Amino acid sequence: MGGVCTSYCNTPIRTRKTAETAMVAIEVTSSAREQVLRIMEKQGKPGAALRIYVQGGGCSGLTYGMSFDRRETGDEVAYDQQGLQVVVDHASAPLLDGLKVDYLLGLEASGFKIFNPNAKQTCSCGKSFSA
Repeated sequence: MGGVCTSYCNTPIRTRKTAETAMVAIEVTSSAREQVLRIMEKQGKPGAALRIYVQGGGCSGLTYGMSFDRRETGDEVAYDQQGLQVVVDHASAPLLDGLKVDYLLGLEASGFKIFNPNAKQTCSCGKSFSA
């Protein structure tokens, strides 16, 4: 996959799968990072990693998932995004390359917003997509 990164691409700080090391460019905006750290603190999980993954389901076939994780599965790529550790499993990595996670706070909509350049189709709520 080469060494060309966009401005938000972070080189993996750790990867456990050596046969097919995935280079994934994921951006977590500063507002999303601050919100994630706030939620971690409220839930008593400071220092946990933010796991971002894809699973089957939703209107369009695939859904995004985010969770806090204190342990590694051994099948992931980990990144440091300015003090927030982000973990992506190798199965989800190709579908999440170029992903941008933002947090919006507004009158019409508030919450995490995911922008995925790999999504061919998304549902109206933005939580489901097809690739």
